[in-house]
This record gives sequence, C-alpha cells and structure tokens, in this order.
Amino acid sequence: MCGRFALTAKTSDIENLVPAIKIKEEIKPRYNIAPTQKLAALLNDGSMELVNPRWGLIPSWSKDESIGVRMINARGETLNEKPAFKNLFRKRRCLIFANGFYEWKSENSGKHKTPYFIRLKSREVFAFAGLWDLFRKPDGETICSATIITCEPNALMAPIHNRMPVILGNDMLEEWMSTGKDATKLSDFIKPYDYEEMEAYPVSSQVGNPAFDNESCIIPRYN
Repeated sequence: MCGRFALTAKTSDIENLVPAIKIKEEIKPRYNIAPTQKLAALLNDGSMELVNPRWGLIPSWSKDESIGVRMINARGETLNEKPAFKNLFRKRRCLIFANGFYEWKSENSGKHKTPYFIRLKSREVFAFAGLWDLFRKPDGETICSATIITCEPNALMAPIHNRMPVILGNDMLEEWMSTGKDATKLSDFIKPYDYEEMEAYPVSSQVGNPAFDNESCIIPRYN
C-alpha cells in the first residue's frame, strides 16, 4: 500500500508537468502527507484546476464518510471488478502530485520496520494514478475524495514492500485525464514504474507520526 508521501515541488514545477493546469495559490511543501489529509490533485472534470480532495475515497453511494479511512488505495489488478472502483476507473480519474513516497521494510523477521523514502533519481515532481468521487453528507456538504492506485512492485521496491503506487509517465498524463478514453486501454498504464529511474533510502522513524511534517522527514538515515 501507499500510506504516506511528500509533495515539496514548487508551483512552477507542477505547471511545467501539466502546462494547462490552473493553480490559484502557491503550493506549500508537505513532507508527510497522511490519510484523511488534503491532496494536490487534478480531476478529469474538464476544469483543469488544481484541487485538494481528501485522501481516502468516499464513494457517492456510501452510508457515511468513515469508509474513506479504509480506501486510501485501490488495487490496480481489480479496478474493473470491484464495484467501488469500476465506474470511477471509467469516468473519474485524477492525477495526484508527489515528489516521493514512504514505505516500511520489515526486518529481523518482522520485529522491526524501517521507513524508506522512494523518489525519482531526477527528484522531479510526478503524478500518481488516482480515482476520485463526490460524497454528499446529510447536511448537504459535498466532500471530494480520492484514492491512489497501486500495483505489483518493481525491482527496487520488491525488497521493501509487496506493493507500490502507480506512477504515471509524463507521456501518459493527457490520456489518463481524457474523459473519452476507453478505460480498458488505460489498464496498460497500471504497471510498475521503471526501477532504474528511481531510488530509495532509509529515513527517520518519526515519519510514522502524521504530526511530524518537515524537511527532516526526507533526510537519509544510514545508521
């Protein structure tokens, strides 16, 4: 799964990645984004505006919003099968921007877990493949929420964890956001990113605390 990530890019970095995007406010660096917190995302609703959905999908048909805590990720292999994701995969896809993500590696027969920060070697901003939906609360308030799609790990990730988030190549972004694209063809996008373009290193265990959100989260720890 993907349960933590960072977005430290400048507003201009995201504008370079998606030139048509509209960003109203400067993006503030986040080093430890956790479930239920706000994301920086672009929805395929035609607006091309950067929005901030809640992390943890709340399907429109849900009875209450608490389900979102359990739906921070969606398995890419079953997107066309699971009722919660099938229709969204066809109609409501999004880009979730990041500079890197965290995963915990089990060591000493599972007795200890070491957090790793994984990013592109270029250190450039990228986009996770995501799904989004709108949920209307009984009081009329509408909540926009999103989930990150995951897949099998690549060669870099396999020793750390058995899943990884789907990172879209820059040449995939426009097609992923197309409202008329056949979702069956987009299934080809659900795959591990090229491990040769990525790097991973251990970081402080404090990253497990959502309140710990500063640059020290991504500083390498080698002892």
